[in-house]
Amino acid sequence: MPDGYRWLAALLASLTALGPLGVDMYLPAFPVMAADLQATPGEIQWTLAAFLLGIAAGQLVFGPLSDRLGRRPPLFAGLALFAAAGFGCALAASTEALTVLRVLQAIGGCAGMVIARAVVRDLCDERGTVRMMAALMLVMGAAPILAPMIGSALLAAFGWRSIFWTLGAYGLAALLLVWMALPESLSPERRRRDSPAQVVAVYVQILRDRRFLAHALAGAVPMLGLFAYLVGSPDALMVRHGLSPTQYGLAFGSNAFGLILASQVVSRLVRRHPPASLLVGSLVICAVAGLLVPLAIGTGVLWVLLAVLFLYLSIMGAVLPLASALAMAPMGRFAGSASAVIGTLQFGGGAVVGIALGALGAGSSWPMAWVLAGAGCGGLALHLALRRQPSSVA
Repeated sequence: MPDGYRWLAALLASLTALGPLGVDMYLPAFPVMAADLQATPGEIQWTLAAFLLGIAAGQLVFGPLSDRLGRRPPLFAGLALFAAAGFGCALAASTEALTVLRVLQAIGGCAGMVIARAVVRDLCDERGTVRMMAALMLVMGAAPILAPMIGSALLAAFGWRSIFWTLGAYGLAALLLVWMALPESLSPERRRRDSPAQVVAVYVQILRDRRFLAHALAGAVPMLGLFAYLVGSPDALMVRHGLSPTQYGLAFGSNAFGLILASQVVSRLVRRHPPASLLVGSLVICAVAGLLVPLAIGTGVLWVLLAVLFLYLSIMGAVLPLASALAMAPMGRFAGSASAVIGTLQFGGGAVVGIALGALGAGSSWPMAWVLAGAGCGGLALHLALRRQPSSVA
């Protein structure tokens, strides 16, 4: 990969990392936040579900905006909102206020996520997109490794509110970097001038493309297991198995390291093997790992559970870049909107999982386990059922 592309990958990954940072950094603070805000564990989990819901909904707005206005202007607006809402979260006095601000923070943060994928599609072919997406996974994989550790350190030194001050500052830094270093990748002649009705029609056309759905759902459905882990793991590992916030951050970071490793392996394999075949193989591993999670929960042995979770979460480093690249490949004219659909499917499902697990509350690791099993198997089954259909989008 040329040096210029390495720099671009690092910059785009810093934008894509807004979501993981917004989710992962405050996970170790869940018990402390519940005590400080006089809330139940389920109410704190709802703030995570609200963030995921905001990301899912916001991408549907920022995708068409980036196709219409270019990539930079919507990105500026989103990053400013992410920073301002982050500072607001640091001042929140109740879970209700925190939940609303988390939605706003997510809407702002999703601009970086959806536009980063669109920029990659603007610049790369199918195999190049896989390699660039894998490079994004390498850089943004540092976010899940570092975020819980940073969150734990901030929590211990300054309290949970410092986590959100830090997120706000990250948003401002990202805004400055984009202004200084990210060129516009969508030329004026390639921009769309769709009315609101036409935007809806584009979304309908994309969603009716069964081949697009085969690849988009291959990434989105297994991600339900990832989100179940995000919501359920603080209780499963810290409360049920007695890990400290620091130990939890280390366990979380090891999974992110596995994700990085898998993304780099697939980046090299795609030079010699068809991306479609690699995706099927990765989904098979994901399904097997998902089925092993309930068995690991049943043993009650911590290291067995950690090993199985490591396998499931690591293989996501292969599934996500492959699925995203194959879904985006025929979507050149609708790159922003197609990227928004991918993100909405992923994070909308995550919001549903978060709401469901939040409603169930603390007390059992089994809901998380069954979601992981169903997500792993469901992604493989849906992909095999839909993948042979031709693309209907030119």
